[in-house]
Amino acid sequence: MSKLKIMNFGPIKNGFDNNGNKFVEIKKTTVFIGNQGTGKSTIAKLFSTLTWLEKALVRGNIDKKDLTTYKRFQKKYCAYQNIHNYFRKNTFIEYIGEAYKFKYDNEIFTISELGNKSSYLLPKIMYVPAERNFVSAVSQPEKLKYIPQTLFTFLDEYQRSVEEIESNIKLPINDLTFKFDKKKNVTKLVGTDYELLLSEASSGIQSFVPLYIVSKNLAEGINSETDYSKNKNNLEEIQKIRKKLQEIISNEGLPDLLKNQAINLIAEIYNNDCFINVVEEPEQNLYPTSQKAVISSLIEYNNLNNGNELVITTHSPFIINYLTLLIKAKDILDKAKTKYSDRISEVENEFNSIVPIKSLVDKDDYAIYQMTELGEIVLLDKYNGLPSDENFLNQNLAELNYDFSDLLELEDKWQ
Repeated sequence: MSKLKIMNFGPIKNGFDNNGNKFVEIKKTTVFIGNQGTGKSTIAKLFSTLTWLEKALVRGNIDKKDLTTYKRFQKKYCAYQNIHNYFRKNTFIEYIGEAYKFKYDNEIFTISELGNKSSYLLPKIMYVPAERNFVSAVSQPEKLKYIPQTLFTFLDEYQRSVEEIESNIKLPINDLTFKFDKKKNVTKLVGTDYELLLSEASSGIQSFVPLYIVSKNLAEGINSETDYSKNKNNLEEIQKIRKKLQEIISNEGLPDLLKNQAINLIAEIYNNDCFINVVEEPEQNLYPTSQKAVISSLIEYNNLNNGNELVITTHSPFIINYLTLLIKAKDILDKAKTKYSDRISEVENEFNSIVPIKSLVDKDDYAIYQMTELGEIVLLDKYNGLPSDENFLNQNLAELNYDFSDLLELEDKWQ
């Protein structure tokens, strides 16, 4: 798992400090909560950028000299996520991954190799922006100008995922089925007694469907065991092959057909071992029961491979509370299966009637961070492995109850 230290970057000032440990650790499931403008998306975007850069270095897509050129990290790579103007003179960023360590300090970006390339899992990294409902609400969004680059990337993944659909997909909300009409090149939703275009659906459905289709496609497309045996032991050899192929591509005297074949071969020799899914506001425009279905699906896909990671930003107390349920269920189920090892199938069936056991979360493999309006990052406390009820989202709900109680007192006073 990677970890990240951030100070004086955008809305984040002092960053994280847990008894001297200033690194935010990215667990298998990591959640960022907080008010608007406190840095939830900032840290998610920066993590996505740095993780991609580590992968690009391992694969040889970029070299150290290019990345360490003065302000290249800021003006080129951070510009993709539109966070290039978040830098200040005293900005400090440090990222420790599996293969590389990055540090940005005194306006200088440095790279250190960690020597763990043989065990490095090549990830497919997807950043799912909050503007994703734009993808299904607008006709031919790819032809529009000035939309965020991350949305263009997500659009490409969505269109590719849709084109790869071989049969209708049952959605986990509203008893709906997703259908792609290849002849007319349109996406549709099929209900019990109706059919409509996705662009005609509610805003919540338009936000959910692209997220679900892309996450499902990318997660199920990973075969970590096969890819690992194919890639890891021969990474140096693969890099040598890639260097030769790049020489072919750069040869101006060769026909385009041969160059295209070389490009396709480069893509084929690199298979992804895991899926890192970074999702902004998965609850967007959804009813609480639908939010449960969304988080269940995302965690189910996150559980498909050991190297997968799910990072989300959220304003929803329902997601935190449901995540707590999934953590508690995992803990109880593990103990029950140990005690009743001869009745595992029966135990799993009973638990599955309450919570989907494919979506359970280990109490040691998640983290919830709260972003404060002072620019701090605070790790949410755990009690017996469960998230504390004393988090910002629950506190806001409690404040409404306090306000209502105060109103009742005024009612008694002024009647």
